[in-house]
Amino acid sequence: MKGWINGIGWVTAAGCGNGRNAEQQPLCPGSLEIPKRKQVFEKPDMRFGRLDEFSRIGLAALAFCLRDAGEESWSEKRPIGIIAASRYGCLQTDLAYLRTMLPEQGKLASPNLFAYTLPNSFLGEAALRFGLAGNTLVFNQEDESGLSPLRFALEELAWSEQQAMLAGICDLAPPQGLSRGGEYPGSLFLLLGKEPSAVFPGYGELELRGNEMVFAGAAVTDLPTLVASCLAAKK
Repeated sequence: MKGWINGIGWVTAAGCGNGRNAEQQPLCPGSLEIPKRKQVFEKPDMRFGRLDEFSRIGLAALAFCLRDAGEESWSEKRPIGIIAASRYGCLQTDLAYLRTMLPEQGKLASPNLFAYTLPNSFLGEAALRFGLAGNTLVFNQEDESGLSPLRFALEELAWSEQQAMLAGICDLAPPQGLSRGGEYPGSLFLLLGKEPSAVFPGYGELELRGNEMVFAGAAVTDLPTLVASCLAAKK
């Protein structure tokens, strides 16, 4: 199973960015800054301001990834899907919503927060904004390597009608007392296509050989290593 890495975008402790404008891979420990609308979209956008923080970092990373691949603009819907992995999902938003329910026997419960108490909310937002008509999925990530969503994406490319898949990770910092260690707060997505991009030069071909993932002839052990190899390959 093979796919071409045509775009990379992220919001992490290292900041916001995409592969064509970066020298070092951005997955690192540290404090995560939630991006403002001006950091992601040039034009005023009320919907972005209403998003919860989990959805905001996920949507922003998807936008940067599509922009990196020259695929942000669209006129007709496209068979592009999204697969996201998350350790904690929208748990921070769930807790924030519950805090609004406690006073006055729920009379002050926030309808805006309630709209984002599902971890796949940002996938629908991205599909609407970017004309994505492919399959979407968010799942709980137990794989510490961060490669599980890429495996699913390569399988989708091989077995379905998707022309491309956005695959990556999305997590806020864990709620206090729930950290399992080794977290990289933030969101990062890669755009995997059946063919190399016709807009910008891609980063290379990613292949799944049994249980082993291979990029540029070398085995890939985790997501940070893969992103670092992609950034090195563009030089």
